[in-house]
Amino acid sequence: MNLHLGSMAVGERGIVTGYTKENRSYRTRLLAMGLTRDTSFTVTRLAPLGDPVEIEVRGFALSLRREEAATIMVQREEQV
Repeated sequence: MNLHLGSMAVGERGIVTGYTKENRSYRTRLLAMGLTRDTSFTVTRLAPLGDPVEIEVRGFALSLRREEAATIMVQREEQV
């Protein structure tokens, strides 16, 4: 099931599956930061109002604004 990164909770793991067609300007920046297809990440922090969301991806922490997180399509990783 595909959903937006901004709808995930702290501690959840996911995989980037793609991007929405809106806001193409964010897509280039996010790809440059390492959020390519099939990249796994963990949601580490979420501000009280949901902006920003912090994820751990490729060994570093990345904070994303709500608008940026909404453009990233993800799939939850199954908990083992």
